[in-house]
Amino acid sequence: MTRSLLPLNALRAFEAAARHLSVSRAADELAVTPGAVSQQIKLLEDLVGGPLFRREPRGLALTDLGRAAAPALREGFERLMDASALLRTPTRRRQVAISVPPAFAAKWLLPRMDAFHDAHPEVEVWISADMEPADLEESEVDLAVRYGPGGYTGMVEELLMREAVLPVCAPALLAGDPALRTPADLVRHQLLHDAAVDDDAGRPDWPMWLKARGVRHPDPRRGSRFNDSSLLIQAAIARRGVALARRALAQDDLAAGRLVAPFADGSEAVGYAYHLIRRRDRAPTRSAESLAAWLRREAITHTDRLDQL
Repeated sequence: MTRSLLPLNALRAFEAAARHLSVSRAADELAVTPGAVSQQIKLLEDLVGGPLFRREPRGLALTDLGRAAAPALREGFERLMDASALLRTPTRRRQVAISVPPAFAAKWLLPRMDAFHDAHPEVEVWISADMEPADLEESEVDLAVRYGPGGYTGMVEELLMREAVLPVCAPALLAGDPALRTPADLVRHQLLHDAAVDDDAGRPDWPMWLKARGVRHPDPRRGSRFNDSSLLIQAAIARRGVALARRALAQDDLAAGRLVAPFADGSEAVGYAYHLIRRRDRAPTRSAESLAAWLRREAITHTDRLDQL
């Protein structure tokens, strides 16, 4: 059966009146007279062969036919508005905004951004680093990376990287006084704690990690706590103690020799992971697709390199 589009003016008048349940308010929005709105609605009703509204003492009410059609029309006109905005500001297509946690931005994303800019010099990336989750429904953010259990309602979500924790410290601590050669030696060292992910109940912390290795520690919760994972790693680099750090965030410092992982069996998987998310009701721009594809490739490269550390 051939599909044909009904008159746009009539559809627009009906959508506005259905949203307001008022012909006069629809007319104000469309900058026409109430009579013009009524005429367009009557035209549409003649074409579809049935009423779209019924008049009640307190105003207009949608018929079953009107109620069924209104949401789809509303979504359709919203998409038309999005397309119109893109056509009015074509340079926006070369910009992409991404929201990421601060530690992920500092320790993982920013050190890699030169590679993206070399591959896509035409794309301008805006990075928003915030402790709070981005409200993709209200903001201009195109993409977001979130560290958590997944299950982001109303979003297109994909797993970017899994995560693990492991003890890390400055190389000087290995041969220091006291030396750090076995997990039991941690009793005589300052423990550094990552408080940025305390909401992950399944994440191994120092008490869990030490217990799994049979180490009796008089107070495994003592030591400095940091509400930003990048500060935790910087404290370890500065020889402030031994950190139980997220491996993805510590990877570059381990590869560069600023940190070492003193125990071969030190890595423990966690339940949280890094997820790439975007709005389900908004098609990604070409720039957003380019950044998303690059993030996927970098995540694969990152995961492959972990086994080499």
